[in-house]
Amino acid sequence: MPGAVPIVIQNSTAWAEKGCLPGFYCANNTANSLPQYCPPLPPCEVARLSGGNCPPQGWYEPVLCDAGYYCPLGGKEKIECPPGYFCIHGSTRPTKCGIGSWCPAKAVRDTNFLPVAFLLLLDILLVAGTIWHKMRSRYNKKGQQGNKTGAKMLRTIPATRKYVREPGYRQLDDEQYAGFTDNDFPMEPTITAFNRRPTGFERLGALEAEFIEDLRNGDAETKTDLHLFVQSLSKCLGATKFGLSFEFQDLGFKPPKSTKPILSDVSGAINAGSLWGVMGASGAGKSTFVNVLMGKTAHTGGVTRVNGVAGKISKYRKIIGYVPQDDIVLPELTVRENILHSARIRLPSNWTDSEIQNHVDILISCLKLAHVQDSLVGSPGAPVISGGQRKRVSIGMELAAAPMALFLDEPTSGLDATAAASIMATLKALSRLGMTIVTIIHQPRQEIFDSLDSLVLLGAGRMIYCAPQADMQPHFESLGFQFPDHTNPADVMGDIIAGEGRNYKANGDATVQGLIDHWTTRQKDPGSLNKHASTFSVAETKSLSTTVRQRGAPWYKQIWFCYQRSLLQQYRMKSSFFFELGVGALAGFLIGLAELNQKGQNFRGIFNDPYEMLSSSIDYAAVPQMSLLVGLSIGLTASAPGVRIFGEEKLVYWREAAAGHNRFAYYRGKVLSTIPRMVLANFHFTTMFILLATPVIGWFPAFAANLLYFYCIYGLASCISMITRREDGPLLAVMMSLIVGVLNGMSPTLRKVRSWHIVWIWRASPGTWLAEAYFTQNISPLASIYRIEFAREALGYLLNKFSYDLLMLLVIGTALRIFAFLGLRFMWRAKQR
Repeated sequence: MPGAVPIVIQNSTAWAEKGCLPGFYCANNTANSLPQYCPPLPPCEVARLSGGNCPPQGWYEPVLCDAGYYCPLGGKEKIECPPGYFCIHGSTRPTKCGIGSWCPAKAVRDTNFLPVAFLLLLDILLVAGTIWHKMRSRYNKKGQQGNKTGAKMLRTIPATRKYVREPGYRQLDDEQYAGFTDNDFPMEPTITAFNRRPTGFERLGALEAEFIEDLRNGDAETKTDLHLFVQSLSKCLGATKFGLSFEFQDLGFKPPKSTKPILSDVSGAINAGSLWGVMGASGAGKSTFVNVLMGKTAHTGGVTRVNGVAGKISKYRKIIGYVPQDDIVLPELTVRENILHSARIRLPSNWTDSEIQNHVDILISCLKLAHVQDSLVGSPGAPVISGGQRKRVSIGMELAAAPMALFLDEPTSGLDATAAASIMATLKALSRLGMTIVTIIHQPRQEIFDSLDSLVLLGAGRMIYCAPQADMQPHFESLGFQFPDHTNPADVMGDIIAGEGRNYKANGDATVQGLIDHWTTRQKDPGSLNKHASTFSVAETKSLSTTVRQRGAPWYKQIWFCYQRSLLQQYRMKSSFFFELGVGALAGFLIGLAELNQKGQNFRGIFNDPYEMLSSSIDYAAVPQMSLLVGLSIGLTASAPGVRIFGEEKLVYWREAAAGHNRFAYYRGKVLSTIPRMVLANFHFTTMFILLATPVIGWFPAFAANLLYFYCIYGLASCISMITRREDGPLLAVMMSLIVGVLNGMSPTLRKVRSWHIVWIWRASPGTWLAEAYFTQNISPLASIYRIEFAREALGYLLNKFSYDLLMLLVIGTALRIFAFLGLRFMWRAKQR
């Protein structure tokens, strides 16, 4: 500038010690021509205030080495960056580009296409593998259909040949076809021939109890699936008695915050080897009675005994099965996979995998599910198998554990008449095997009602009747009630215990309270409580305790089984998986596009002493802004999938926890199964982001930091899934990911929040540690040019703590998972019993 006086910014002593500072070009400076600062012309002033550079304003003014060039130490040369290398501004030597990079002459950044090549190869393999598997499944399905058609045709051929017209005619004798006469053609023989032959457990429905002994002792050559199933039960239980006997006296239950008990003075006995129906009007206490009896709810009064031993029934839950009213199964798994997982978790720990597989095969055959065992179960909204088959799968998941007692909550609800009859025939057969079957049932058909061995009738939380089903009608008739002809006794009984008894009794007491009082008076007979009770020896009691202790796979095996199952679920939900990968790649592309104009130069600071006066305007916020965009993008990518990992399976978890599955193993297996998903999603995000943004931070450090942030977001989403409804979880998880992303120390800065004494809130956010890791990796390499400690003090981040930042991300992600597990374990505890 004309008339301006230059200012010497480096004296002779400093020049002799340091010379031209690294990264600067001092072409005309010597000991006699020391570096000077010349007041800039207006265009140069504007450029510097705008963050740009301008040519030297004087003959002896140093200048920062331009991007695309490097200035060796001494600052006397400015050399063009050769091909295969890149040079950022202030470079003292060229930096070699990585393998697979595109770096022409004067390159200012390393544009590496190798990760992109690996990404494309990976995606091609994933898509090709998916297409191949789909085509293979379709081919196998067509082959199975062809085999079935061929077998059907082969079965039809003999019958067809029987009726082929032969040459000539011959006389038919009347004796040859006894079912036909000269005048009519009775159809009974033909209709009978087409009746379905009972198979599986239903074969036991028309047989006597003594047949069980024949099943146990069947010859090897004549063994059927029933023989094998009974032998498998015998091996599992280590005894010939398969059932549990329950006795209860003065049983009561009153909720903590209620003044009125739900159950009171309920006494009776349920013997092994029988099918019991629990019935009563709405609010009679049926579900509470069953929950108390099987240990899901602790009773507040009375005594319960299992096989004659008093104590907590919950300790027997490994040998007690419970089938809820809703068919809680995993829709992404096949029929066999659902049953097999239950067997692997709950059968004795000393069983080999081949023994478990054989046990499951026999069970599936007995349940008449062999023809659909490789079919997905599907959801109620998108079913794949029928409702009756879903119910048998739900029952099979409990039978796979070889229970000694099986409780069912309205197993026929929602089924058609045929499916309901089939389910009850299966339960009847299981009781014939010696199991104790207790089912809550509502308005059964007469055929179903007749299949019950005994009844427990409740009214107003009190016992009305607890005796054989065959004695029910005589019992009520002895009280003056009339059962009309040609009616379902179950319907009449239901009306009576629901308070509508006056329709069947013209005179006398027809109230529910009268029924309760009559049964209570009957129970006062000294022998009435124990006349149906069974006796058990000391050896049988010890055997039962041993059986309970041996049940269940070790926790580490359960982790592996849960891990495998979760991976299989994710594979079956490929569309969700590919969508997450696509979102990750798109988010990385958009964030990289937003940083494209920076050309990797995302920091400007104050030059090192003594060149401070040559500095352009500072830009300390570019790196925190970049890390903010990265954090928000990862949050949007990972939060919703992270919620679905647990949010979609609460009912399944509650059922399995109540059945004795290891809760930690379930959680650990699910968490481990998310790691491949996180790695692949992060690979897509980081590759696209680094390709376009080309920041100073390398690909591998960025990949590590981003992966740990994915880990934190998945952990945060897991916590949210524990405390919210499934419908609200994804939205709340996205909101929380935005909050932790914004709390990254950019604005307000960590320095500012320290003055508010709430910096711990920011330090509890993974966004702060991600931003600090990016800050270190992008700023530290520029320490030879800028006074980076000024940026550190202005923002409040710590420098050169990259490993510590990654460690803290790992700690936060792990802590979030611990909180999620505690929520899983201790929230909704009543549903886990």
